[in-house]
Amino acid sequence: MKNVSGLSRVLKPVSDEQGANAAVAVLLRQEKEDFSVFFVKRVENRADPWSGQMAFPGGKRDEKDMNLKETVVRETLEETGINLLDRCRFLGVLTAVRSRPRPDLRILPFVVLVEYEPRVRLNRKELEDFFWIPLKELVQSKTFVKFDFGEFPAYHVRNEVIWGLTHRILENFLAVLRLI
Repeated sequence: MKNVSGLSRVLKPVSDEQGANAAVAVLLRQEKEDFSVFFVKRVENRADPWSGQMAFPGGKRDEKDMNLKETVVRETLEETGINLLDRCRFLGVLTAVRSRPRPDLRILPFVVLVEYEPRVRLNRKELEDFFWIPLKELVQSKTFVKFDFGEFPAYHVRNEVIWGLTHRILENFLAVLRLI
């Protein structure tokens, strides 16, 4: 079993917002000797720079949000129906990452252990699908993806490509796991 308390020790505290103005949830579920990670697939939308991509649930901080933890709780609930305040444990945060398509966005990834089997209800205006993918499967699917605008590191798993911002966050998470 992956060491949850070890993971909590190497992550930054949840209160460390690092000047971020958006948040995503890296949701984990323990399965046998591994973690599974929760991904969503965004709907096709020309106005969305991440249109059709694999992502973590989350979004921009709202002026009503007291902090980014409230942002990630609200956004995850709105997008997936998963309430992070119910049977979920906030383990900490990763280093905030800057969006390349929108450099004004600085995203703080929260690592959250989901301690039950949630019933996912996708917001169909934003998301078209979701996946729980074991870390072992992810690590074995490392590759590169070619676009008209270049070649990028990625994970190709279950006929989906995880690249860009989500790939960078996932790489940061895997680096933290190696510290345990």
